[in-house]
Amino acid sequence: MSLIIAEIGTAHGGSLEKAKELVDAAAGAGADVIKFQWVYADEILHPNTGFVELPGGKIRLYDRFKQLECLPDFYRQMIDYVHKAGCKFCCSPFGLRSLDELIELKPDYVKVASPELNHFPMLKRLAEYRERLGAGSVPVILSSGVSKLSDIEKAIEIVGTDNVSLLHCITSYPAPESEYNLKVIGTLAGQFGIECGVSDHSLDPILVPCLSIACGGTVIEKHICLSKKDSGLDDPVALEPEQFAMMVHCVHQTEATFRHYGNEVGFERVLAQLGEQFGRDRVLEVLGDGIKKLAPAEEANYGRTNRSLHYMHDMKAGDVIRAEDIGVLRTEKILTPGLTPDWLDKVVGAKLVCDVESGQGVQKGEFE
Repeated sequence: MSLIIAEIGTAHGGSLEKAKELVDAAAGAGADVIKFQWVYADEILHPNTGFVELPGGKIRLYDRFKQLECLPDFYRQMIDYVHKAGCKFCCSPFGLRSLDELIELKPDYVKVASPELNHFPMLKRLAEYRERLGAGSVPVILSSGVSKLSDIEKAIEIVGTDNVSLLHCITSYPAPESEYNLKVIGTLAGQFGIECGVSDHSLDPILVPCLSIACGGTVIEKHICLSKKDSGLDDPVALEPEQFAMMVHCVHQTEATFRHYGNEVGFERVLAQLGEQFGRDRVLEVLGDGIKKLAPAEEANYGRTNRSLHYMHDMKAGDVIRAEDIGVLRTEKILTPGLTPDWLDKVVGAKLVCDVESGQGVQKGEFE
């Protein structure tokens, strides 16, 4: 049976009552794992990263993330509530502080979101925890949206493969089904020898999840909300509880088809069933060619959505760069991406040869 993850994320808006409603809805819809996000804005963005348009008007994206911050006790109550609902607890940290606090709670899974696949300081800290506590104590799920094969290789080289699973993903909201290239699930599973699946940001509750099972996927992650009209950042691309329950039912039907007919015949039967519903050409398009590459919908965000190095305040030529002067951040809106995080050790301790501004991406030629 596949592992089905209901991604609540930050849809609770900081409300404990709403978070419990979402947990109840996810558990009632058949989720095996319920996932949250442990947000500290300064671990994700620089304050100068730009603005986002919301129904209430324009707001700094950084300030929007600040609104999503919760105290550790919120997550402590959530892990207990999720377990009482009969599900496993999963959470995404976004930096060293949130990872350290998450590990203290002994989560059932730690999820590394796609933009953090190259957050090497966080991955190294996670690997240290796994070495000290045992990989079985800290199971990891890696998401691979807006990434190249080389990015996945670097992350797995740090975290390892023991008790690690990998999710194919398209970092676009919503993600077009036609670009999902789900055959890549088999490609990645074969290359890394680990369980693979899909983190699905497409709008349909059936097509991508069921086809991912047909391609050998064993993990499905999908956002859940109480209503698509709610104010959560991901609510417009999330499934409402009835839709999530339908997805779970259809996924289990797909699994039953494979158990009954075997892989080869089961694959053709599932393709035929989905072809009748969605059109065979569309189904074949969603399957793709199995070659790992950036989806067209996320190409423009490569280097901006994932992590790079940024100056945290104005600095002068001649200043020696300290660790606290550099942030490993998402670039996002208006800033220029900096060097990738594997440059961090070379940058810290170096001397600036020019003035730099707060938020600016770190570039070669700015330091000795």
